[in-house]
Amino acid sequence: MKKNLIILAFFLMGFSPIFAQKNPKSTFPDGSPIGTWFTTYQKISLSQLGKAYPITNFGVKQDSTLVQTEAIQKVIDLAAAKGGGVIIIPKGTFLSGALFFKPKTHLHIAEGAKLKGSDNIADYPKLPSRMEGQSLDYFTALVNAYGVNGFTISGKGTIDGNGLHYWEAFWQRRKENPNCTNLEVSRPRLVFIWQSNNVQVQDVKLHNAGFWTSHYYQCNNIKILDAHIYSPYQPVKAPSTDAIDIDACNNVLIKGCYLSVNDDAIALKGGKGPWADRVPNNGANTNIIIEDCEFGFCHSALTCGSEAIHNRNVIMRNCHVSEADRVLWLKMRPDTPQLYEYIRVENITGQAHSLLYVKQWKQFFDLQGRKDVPLSYCDHVSLKNITLTCDTFYDVVISEYDKLSNFTFENFKVNSKNTAIDKSIINGFILKNVQINNKMVD
Repeated sequence: MKKNLIILAFFLMGFSPIFAQKNPKSTFPDGSPIGTWFTTYQKISLSQLGKAYPITNFGVKQDSTLVQTEAIQKVIDLAAAKGGGVIIIPKGTFLSGALFFKPKTHLHIAEGAKLKGSDNIADYPKLPSRMEGQSLDYFTALVNAYGVNGFTISGKGTIDGNGLHYWEAFWQRRKENPNCTNLEVSRPRLVFIWQSNNVQVQDVKLHNAGFWTSHYYQCNNIKILDAHIYSPYQPVKAPSTDAIDIDACNNVLIKGCYLSVNDDAIALKGGKGPWADRVPNNGANTNIIIEDCEFGFCHSALTCGSEAIHNRNVIMRNCHVSEADRVLWLKMRPDTPQLYEYIRVENITGQAHSLLYVKQWKQFFDLQGRKDVPLSYCDHVSLKNITLTCDTFYDVVISEYDKLSNFTFENFKVNSKNTAIDKSIINGFILKNVQINNKMVD
């Protein structure tokens, strides 16, 4: 249904037939083949996940006011001890702190069920973790999976971070100190998956995160299918609730999702700092496909940074954007060596403040004693088949330490309040059939 609405929008907004073609290229932007793993969208059925462990069969009460972390964790541990299985959250609301899934265990949130996070940070112990491009001890998430290959989160129910208390605490601290860091106020993420391969998250609602909504670190082969990810921007803004943070991962498919949060919808991370490219815990994100998604309010639909050293072979296609500040944001961090290369954004409709946004990101800038400023590069970036209403379609300001090359704009039908475009900023800038406010630009 969502695909049909997107296609209809293409024609209603005056997209020419050639723009509406949805035959995806069979190669990544660097020319390497897209494997069949990316074109296999099957959902994992409940029966495939092993023995079922409904938590209410093992002493967990249907009580939305009682924090039952220990009781729910015992069900996970029991399933792991007996060879694995799927922990089922049945219809109703169940309150919990940090839960830790073990090898061969899975999570299923039944329709009408809600796994709700405690709003007491004491229910989330500090452990070795990863936040904002740094390896450090930090508060655990509501749902944690460390080294759980084949981990699946499924079901049409809701994982709810119950974040209001954390949001209010953050804004109070920001009022006291406008320069406070994101880590100064203790807040848990909703989902954190670390060093786990062949992960699938499907159908579930991920709502009201206290901090980042879902964070995948050092994982391979992640599929996020038809998820509904939401945290509010009013009446209380939910700060730093990135929908999906991809951090030093390979092979990621994000398909058919709805994303609306008070920060970046999809952020590609991997490390920060003047020598970040030499730190073993950091890494590149490679082979990322985002398709058939709908973006509501967000700071950006797709962001590289602000903690990233290398993103390669990234495709966002066949998506509709509304209420987004930006469609593609390339954050140029002047204290970190960065390479964003082979990025393709195509078949996009909707409205946003900016289409392409490339500027320095100086928040918490720290060269840590490095004498020279590391250089950052953006190379082979393509935007194609774009029908958009925006304020500024080309929002690019760089420094002498940022090198942009080989950008292509093709088949644009854009209305923009600001039509200025400085092609001299980019070495090798190609415009093909670019129409801004009904005028061709070359």
